[in-house]
Amino acid sequence: MKPRPATGGLVYSTEAGRMCPTCRRPVVQCVCKQAAKAAAVGDGTVRVWRETKGRGGKAVTVVRGLALDGAALVKLAQELKAACGSGGTVKDGLIEVQGDHADKIVALLVQQGHAAKRAGG
Repeated sequence: MKPRPATGGLVYSTEAGRMCPTCRRPVVQCVCKQAAKAAAVGDGTVRVWRETKGRGGKAVTVVRGLALDGAALVKLAQELKAACGSGGTVKDGLIEVQGDHADKIVALLVQQGHAAKRAGG
């Protein structure tokens, strides 16, 4: 039988309720998720590639690595979709634009001051 890893922390307090086992603060004041979001910025390079896998053969241009918050990411996605004349979405920090617009999107991002490059084949 394997020994269970010790969480080493308080998980409930009668004063504050549920406690985060990582930062040992009340769950409503937990800073772990905020630190994880800040650390997920990447290496500072925006990568743009064309993807068809799992989409029934339809091409989608994917943009990853933008160091923007959610609202700014949605706004940039709207600008990119309008410039390409296409639809798309924002999922998990990625911008997806319908169609093969990788070269156009790289040019637009470089024009806006982002360090963007074409990735993939």
